Amino acid sequence: MTTGAILAGGRSTRFGDADKAVAPIAGVPMIRRVADRLAGADDPVPPGADRASGGDPVVDEFVVNCRPDQREALAEALSGVPLPVRWALDEEPDLGPLAGIRNACRAATDPYAAVVACDMPFVDPSFLAALRELAGEPGVEAVLPRLDDRWFQTTQAVYATEPAAEACDRALDQGERKVLAMVDRVREAVVDDEAIRSLTTDRTFANVNTRADLDEAERAVAAASDEA
Repeated sequence: MTTGAILAGGRSTRFGDADKAVAPIAGVPMIRRVADRLAGADDPVPPGADRASGGDPVVDEFVVNCRPDQREALAEALSGVPLPVRWALDEEPDLGPLAGIRNACRAATDPYAAVVACDMPFVDPSFLAALRELAGEPGVEAVLPRLDDRWFQTTQAVYATEPAAEACDRALDQGERKVLAMVDRVREAVVDDEAIRSLTTDRTFANVNTRADLDEAERAVAAASDEA
């Protein structure tokens, strides 16, 4: 049993005067595309197109982390999503993704959470399923991709909810704000670049941070539609 934890509490400072979580990509709010891909209900856009558009869900519920002022718009964007949705609101906003992961893990009802940022509209559900399988190995409390053997992808990873939440609390109590401060406090399994590329492509980690990124995402969806 796995919770899909979607982090949406950021301020979208590089996106302009709008919340990128609900910005439409080919008419579908970005957060909805993330949720639909994990539920197997999105357009067939690679990577993981088959699983994203008609495959079995890789999670059994969603927990959405956001600020209280975002909830109404996000709930509208997620209306009709084919899995239960729970909310993990930031009582103290702007503490960053470390607090978002903590709050999402606290709200999750499952022992593991597949954490995905709301601005990753091409997340590969098959890749997340592979990470979740690794998370079930003895002693593993977090499974983290490390792209190019340099960058930990902490917002597309799988965490054991209780140990991760406790590690986040310890880091925050010590004034830490970076997610890697939590990673340092759990027993992690690292998926290296070679393993990542054997399972998916680096597009799974693509972020939509700017309007230019949004335009590029629109083109990717259009291209996949033309090929279908």
